[in-house]
Amino acid sequence: MHKFLRAVGFSKIKNRRELTELITASIQNSTKRSYVTTGDNIMLAEFMKDYAEGIGLSVCGEFDEDDKFIYEYYYPYLVPTGISTEEDISVERHAAQYSYAGVVNENRVGVTLIFYLHDIVPYIKYENEKNFPIRGTTLSLSGLSIKGQIMMPIAKTEEEKKVARKKTNYRNKLIDNARKGDETAIESLTLDDMDLYTTLSRKIRKQDVYSLVDSYFMPYGVECDQYSVLGEITQTKIVTNSLTGEKIHIIRINCNDLEFDICINEADLLGEPAVGRRFKGNIWMQGMINYPQA
Repeated sequence: MHKFLRAVGFSKIKNRRELTELITASIQNSTKRSYVTTGDNIMLAEFMKDYAEGIGLSVCGEFDEDDKFIYEYYYPYLVPTGISTEEDISVERHAAQYSYAGVVNENRVGVTLIFYLHDIVPYIKYENEKNFPIRGTTLSLSGLSIKGQIMMPIAKTEEEKKVARKKTNYRNKLIDNARKGDETAIESLTLDDMDLYTTLSRKIRKQDVYSLVDSYFMPYGVECDQYSVLGEITQTKIVTNSLTGEKIHIIRINCNDLEFDICINEADLLGEPAVGRRFKGNIWMQGMINYPQA
């Protein structure tokens, strides 16, 4: 059973029979159906059923020679609402099934960001037509969480916010130059990291770590598309799963200047989300590629 089912409102599914009923209903009453033939002449299908605005269950599989659908896997999803990055994206298929992982080098988060590709059919169509590399794509990100908490923001004046933005922009330029082989930029980043470590080591003796660290984005666990995040809430709303009645918080956060949506079951969230406060939790990252209009 998928670990993140509860993030979209299915926390009470306890056995295989209930899961099979949910999958069958999602296929029969799907909100969106997509089909594509792979290079191996396999007819793939993806059935997506929305159970509230922006959240739902996707069921993927293939049709056999008798046109009978054989379900292969399923996953809960959150449809992202905005563009998160315009950096170049690489996509690789998972070994065991027709699902894909995406990779983007995003300077703002400081790590190579890996995500689970949501809505695979458009990508396979582009792959079949040998249209790669595609220019002008953007990426919209979303995350599913099964445990999170709301934290108060760090008090800052407008002047302090401006200084922080300038420092962030400067650091991003240095990282970009360092990736191109600029030795001066590499040295500057190394010295900045050493200074930061020294400052934090001194302050943390008397202050709480979350009063010093405004936001963070770092890998979590052994699966490469899961992260631990802390970011400022910019938008928030509550939706209700139409089948189970469970309430889901959909939160948009700014984490290291990277914006993306997160959904979490109300039962799994500690605190009351509001714009300006911070969300801290572990997420499963999904991404949707926005292709240029023909």
